[in-house]
Amino acid sequence: MQTRTVQFIRPSKPSNTAQRWSVDEIEALFKLPFADLLYRAQQVHREHFDPNAVQLSTLLSIKSGGCTEDCGYCPQSAFNSAGVEEQEMLKLEAVVQAARAAQQKGAGRFCMGAAWREPNEAEMASVVEMVKAVRNIGMETCATLGMLREEHVEQLRDAGLDYYNHNLDTAPEFYGEIITTRDYQDRLDTLQRVRRAGINVCSGGIVGMGENLTQRAGLIAQLANLDPYPESVPINNLVKVEGTPLADAADLDPLDFVRTIAVARITMPKARVRLSAGRQQMSDAVQALCFLAGANSMFYGDQLLTTGNPDVEHDRALLDKLGMYPATEQS
Repeated sequence: MQTRTVQFIRPSKPSNTAQRWSVDEIEALFKLPFADLLYRAQQVHREHFDPNAVQLSTLLSIKSGGCTEDCGYCPQSAFNSAGVEEQEMLKLEAVVQAARAAQQKGAGRFCMGAAWREPNEAEMASVVEMVKAVRNIGMETCATLGMLREEHVEQLRDAGLDYYNHNLDTAPEFYGEIITTRDYQDRLDTLQRVRRAGINVCSGGIVGMGENLTQRAGLIAQLANLDPYPESVPINNLVKVEGTPLADAADLDPLDFVRTIAVARITMPKARVRLSAGRQQMSDAVQALCFLAGANSMFYGDQLLTTGNPDVEHDRALLDKLGMYPATEQS
């Protein structure tokens, strides 16, 4: 096997005892025969989870549009012309109402997302109240608010936030093709602050943005080599939106997406691997293969931040056909 020179950015002060995955090792997993890869992933999955249980999360945009980041995939970026209008932050009552509705439909975790580079003090104060209120109705809480300073992380921890989502998006060597308004280390720094505060980490990426196989393996390597790796790993299939630079990106082969799920499962065996954006464009058969490959979490509800998602009735029917059911804390 030829040795590749691949840019690899490690978080500061990595543990010497943590398992390390090289990009070459992960690329070799991607290249396994499909049946062999899924068999290995399913074995790993069954060692750590109930294979028929899926964790259900609902995502709500608490502040949409006008983001000052230039992410090439995002319709909420002020740099793009996708027609998403900037809106003020939702009121607390509206967020609690949405959380209660999600809970009644079977979701166990409620994720709140805001389109900004990083929150200011007034915005953070509002989010803190939202986190407290959603926890008070008995749901797990997650937030995705961009970059965080130490004091913001402490406020979220004290409010009882269960998970913080901050995706790495792609491999470091491809990152500059997608985003230029922040660098990769900014993302790693935020994740490290979240981890130090004792908040669970939710971090994944997007595939189908034009990355090659080595770069896709590089994303998984970055995630798997975090110390420790994230508790939740959302894997997104690019949703192409008119008015964004990636609107005309080539479609990713669905089986390549399934392979990405399997490789994430093998390299992060105890993580919740989540089917995230792009599910609306997937057939039931492809989603079933993803569950077979080790996915055990999904975004559940008719809407993500600004893009669509399969409706609740369809998801319930799919899970019933597969003999699957919502996960409990024990599963």
